[in-house]
Amino acid sequence: MTELIGSLVILLGSIFLLLAGIGVVRMPDSYNRIQTGTKATTLGLILVLVGVGIHHPAWSWKLILLIYFVLLSNPASSHALARAAHSLGIFKADATLVDDLESFEGQSDKTENTTQEKSEC
Repeated sequence: MTELIGSLVILLGSIFLLLAGIGVVRMPDSYNRIQTGTKATTLGLILVLVGVGIHHPAWSWKLILLIYFVLLSNPASSHALARAAHSLGIFKADATLVDDLESFEGQSDKTENTTQEKSEC
């Protein structure tokens, strides 16, 4: 019975990984691709590792450590990729309506300019 449950969890994780791959191809811009790849692959990989843990209970602590590493590294790496893409001016889809980072950076530029003007006076 545990082999069946483990196999089903691995299959579910594989489906999420497949959907992540399809999503990366179908999304309109880099930011959506990064988000799709990160969310679906994180869940898919965790499900695969849980399924392997069900198959091999002796590996549980190693798999928990791997899951912890995935939960820490995937969001951080996707954030770094998105920030780098934004700073390089990588295009956004036409359907993107809000860019909070651009408006935040615009406000910080205005603040720096007024600070520099005040210090020059």
